[in-house]
Amino acid sequence: MSGHSKWSKIKRKKGALDNKRSNMFSRVVKEIIVAVKEGGSNDPELNSRLRLAIANAKGINMPKDNIQRAISKAEKDNVNIQEVTFEGYGVGGVAVFIECLTDNNMRTVANLRSIFNKRNGSMGTNGSLSFLFERKGVFSIKKEIANLPQLELELIDGGLEDIEDDGDHWLVYTPLEEFSNMQKKLEELKIEVENAELKRIPNNYKQVDVDTAKTFLGMIDAFEDDEDVQRVYHNLEMTDELEAALNE
Repeated sequence: MSGHSKWSKIKRKKGALDNKRSNMFSRVVKEIIVAVKEGGSNDPELNSRLRLAIANAKGINMPKDNIQRAISKAEKDNVNIQEVTFEGYGVGGVAVFIECLTDNNMRTVANLRSIFNKRNGSMGTNGSLSFLFERKGVFSIKKEIANLPQLELELIDGGLEDIEDDGDHWLVYTPLEEFSNMQKKLEELKIEVENAELKRIPNNYKQVDVDTAKTFLGMIDAFEDDEDVQRVYHNLEMTDELEAALNE
């Protein structure tokens, strides 16, 4: 999974430069709203999805007042936010999988199709690319609060599959079906998690030249700027040449 780790480092650097903090807050607010509505409770102790959303909100330093307003909004508003996904290909045949939370599916479809078309990509039918990605639980833990050998031993019972070095953090991977078990195990151990989510990890990667990769990543940026998009996954291979070019 080293390719995934490289991408996360590049993404952090780029995110800091682009100052996308407000977009991050907006996405977490939607997660909180959906968690309250689907979980049927505003109590994080009784609603595991809400507990996870709040933990992720704290991970990006969202103020407590903002979190509480999001919970109150979910209780009072009748807005219907639905989860939808989209799949397709970018230039060079690189696969893209997009997760959205939207209150207007027609708007979201139109916006994403426009981005695909303008960036020489193509939107596919749902399910056409799902075989290229595997859903896994990914938990980000600060190294300063976790000794790796001890951590590995402790987390075996939580369904640990792999641990990856991501610079200042350990990335803990679990199979999809073990996500909840790992969440409970980390809480039991009182290990603070900066971020936890179900991610789509590529089963294989597509290598293209640097210019094609940069064009493709321009499309990814456009998707991530859309207000309805929560997460974008792709299987572009991070080569040493591309990493050097992106770090220039």
